[in-house]
Amino acid sequence: MPRLEDETIVVTGANSGLGFEATREFAQRGATVVMACRSIERGEDARREIEATDPDGKLDVRECDLADLESVERFAEGVREAYDSIDALCNNAGVMAVPRSETADGFETQFGVNHLGHFALTARLLEPLRAGGETRVVTQSSGMHERGEIDFEDLHGERDYDKWDAYGQSKLANVLFAYELQRRLDAAGIDDITSVAVHPGYADTNLQARTGRESGSKLVYAGMKLANTIFAQSARQGALPMVYATVAEAVDGGSYVGPGGFLNMRGAPEEQRSSDRSYDRETAKRLWAVSEDATGVAYDLPTSGDGPSSA
Repeated sequence: MPRLEDETIVVTGANSGLGFEATREFAQRGATVVMACRSIERGEDARREIEATDPDGKLDVRECDLADLESVERFAEGVREAYDSIDALCNNAGVMAVPRSETADGFETQFGVNHLGHFALTARLLEPLRAGGETRVVTQSSGMHERGEIDFEDLHGERDYDKWDAYGQSKLANVLFAYELQRRLDAAGIDDITSVAVHPGYADTNLQARTGRESGSKLVYAGMKLANTIFAQSARQGALPMVYATVAEAVDGGSYVGPGGFLNMRGAPEEQRSSDRSYDRETAKRLWAVSEDATGVAYDLPTSGDGPSSA
């Protein structure tokens, strides 16, 4: 990793798991990291833990609840006021396979937090990203996006809800968003912002623990703990694709980065191919329009055409 003095990086979900590990890596190399956390208390605990390692960078904990678009707007406004520019946005926070519930804005929680919250946040931070020179938008997906389909007739699972199908849909939406953002940046002639999708492979984070707890089954919870112990790589290793996509010199816009080892579940990061559905441009355009309508935010970017993009 290069030195990151004078770099400002925003990380959502920075207080735990992949976000915490990425934040620690960035701070150790001199970056100022804006820690976007749903809980200020947990964010401050994470900040103190990282600062105990005497990092070269600075940590700025700010409240950002991706399940509440007003909170997203307040967070983005605060960042714009405090920083003239930012060098990277890591759309990392997420929930996985939880029982059906709704966000403050009435969205199904997984689709609302994993996709719509980050869609709105990226739009509201586009101005400081453009002011940062060569900048990155890195969106965390999952290998489970391969299971996903975008059900435009029932996006929020009101008629039929399966928690894993909903998770797969939200993670496919992450990849579709990352690729469509790159295409629209290309169409606008904006070549100094790079949009990349990543996945961590199978990493031991609190997502599995929460899924196990909220399943209501002690057997499921125990099974997930056992699987994490036997098969998962550490959260620090799982954060490497996101770190790589954020700071590596040669990363193509519209690419997909994940672990290159066994079944793409562990190992060093590499550029990979995502699912066939993730390259469907008509689905991506439709999802973009639906997302703008749902969140009430609009990107000052032209509709994507068939211009340059690896997606």
